[in-house]
Amino acid sequence: MKVTTARVKVMSRELEARLRSGHEALNDDCKPVVDILARIGDKWSVLIIMLLGSGPKRFNEMRRLVHGISQRMLTLTLRGLERDGLVKRTVFPTIPPRVDYELTALGTALQLPISNLGEWAYANRTKIEAARSRFDRGAASKVTSSQ
Repeated sequence: MKVTTARVKVMSRELEARLRSGHEALNDDCKPVVDILARIGDKWSVLIIMLLGSGPKRFNEMRRLVHGISQRMLTLTLRGLERDGLVKRTVFPTIPPRVDYELTALGTALQLPISNLGEWAYANRTKIEAARSRFDRGAASKVTSSQ
């Protein structure tokens, strides 16, 4: 289903109405979504998903390409992505064993929304930086005036 601005407004109003009514099942509805967004919202998962978009990669290849990620964090990220069905791990019976990671169909489907979000962030980075500066100046002046 294509999400339009009008559809987003409707979805927002429906969520607000459910929150106002104290809908008991809301926590049950939201928890899985929050868990999924936490997985795909962390910086390493996004990078790994985008990196695997060009094809299968070996562990050490990814570790070299993703600057700043530790071996442990890459292992945990790949394991989480595999658990969520976004990445497939294939072990080849060679000596030493060769392990490749690649996106599943579900992981590939996630690339477009992540790319769109990344493009939005890049296109709006100067506006966000300016807003942060304004906010920080305002917060600093409030601290100074209250002293």
